Amino acid sequence: PDAALYWLARMVAGGADPLYVARRVVRMASEDIGLADPQALRVCLAAKDAVEFLGSPEGDLSLAQAVVYLALAPKSNSVYTAWKAALQAVEGENLAVPAHLRNAPTAFMRQQGSGKGYAYYFDDPAGSFEQRYLPEGAELRLYTPRNEGWEGRASERWRKLMALHGAGGADAPGAESEADNEVAEPS
Repeated sequence: PDAALYWLARMVAGGADPLYVARRVVRMASEDIGLADPQALRVCLAAKDAVEFLGSPEGDLSLAQAVVYLALAPKSNSVYTAWKAALQAVEGENLAVPAHLRNAPTAFMRQQGSGKGYAYYFDDPAGSFEQRYLPEGAELRLYTPRNEGWEGRASERWRKLMALHGAGGADAPGAESEADNEVAEPS
């Protein structure tokens, strides 16, 4: 937090546009903090709003609050790396949506099989996870959660669902060891 505040002060005192700084802070909340602390994005967007509403110097305090929050937040770039991989995976592809996931607003579409076999999550939360969501032939593992903050809890749920449907094991999402994500305590 001390370094974050120092560099923020250097930027503001040096004449950096506070909205530019706010954009970078919002980006950091998504790219570097991500799902480890989903509230980080809200805090940073609120700081950006305060900068727009109050201007400088009053809005600068909101930026200071945001950078301290980010400095102390658990970190995960898993969504950032998964998003880059997803964009690369769809480049040049146009695979069909599985028939059971297709909307069937007309009788003809229902006759063609659209929507048939769809598992509604709220009727059977575990069962709906069993249906195929990726296009036929697409075997992708894009998102690998980390065991940091909130994402650690989400990762545990995903591992349980994968194990329930026979997709668990060492290559299950988030199967990295706790040691892979440990944070050294400051001395």
